[in-house]
Amino acid sequence: MDRIDRWAGSARSCLVRSSVRRAMPWGLLLLTLGGSLVKEWAPLPESYLSNKRNLLNIYCVKLAWGWTLWLLLPFIGITNYYVTRNALVVLRRITSLLVGSVVWYVCTRAFLHIEDLTGSCYKSAALDVLHRQHLSRLQCLQAGGFWHGFDISGHSFLLSYCALMIVEEMAVMHNLNTSRNPRLHVVLNCLFLALSCLKVIWLFMFVTTAVYFHNFSQKLFGTLVGLSAWYGTYRIWYLTPFSPGLPPQNVSLSSQKPKRSL
Repeated sequence: MDRIDRWAGSARSCLVRSSVRRAMPWGLLLLTLGGSLVKEWAPLPESYLSNKRNLLNIYCVKLAWGWTLWLLLPFIGITNYYVTRNALVVLRRITSLLVGSVVWYVCTRAFLHIEDLTGSCYKSAALDVLHRQHLSRLQCLQAGGFWHGFDISGHSFLLSYCALMIVEEMAVMHNLNTSRNPRLHVVLNCLFLALSCLKVIWLFMFVTTAVYFHNFSQKLFGTLVGLSAWYGTYRIWYLTPFSPGLPPQNVSLSSQKPKRSL
């Protein structure tokens, strides 16, 4: 128990700062640029992580939105209820996950559509023989060909968006004091640590994508879409009354009169 408290305290001191939330978008852009420079000018040798079939990619990144949703749902529900004591406010805040789901679905569908519109079918990845009879990505792949189009990095988009969303929602922990409720204290610390680990994994795989996969424009475009989705919601829309609102901050669960700040 004490070990969990220490770990949670260390993670809180590093990840919940407002300076971290301000710096992260710029850090993601720098990671995209730096990783792309490494890929182009000093490519790393092939490794387990450069294989798209590695376990982190298959079971974590491919399911990134599912993992993020699964952990943020109870975290938002518990923290927001005990801060506001208002079930309607909690439901309103949970709709931010619905918004995120719509963003994820629309953007990933749009990326596939763009690749379909801009691509052509080739016999192999060498792009040596063009198959003009296959006019769509699906037809090309079904025929055993290789479809080459503008493949926007879905990993750069989703991992940046999920990491930023996690950081925003964890801001509620800044001054949260659950010491008077031991059971709640343990539950929130475990959820917070799980989210912190998830954020580290997303950032690690974001760097892996930057140094091993896609070209610079594809990764930059994907990252910019992720940053735009975060900025459009948490920095613009969620500041308005008709929105899921922002996480409550500067509160204490040990207080007899919980405050709301949305």
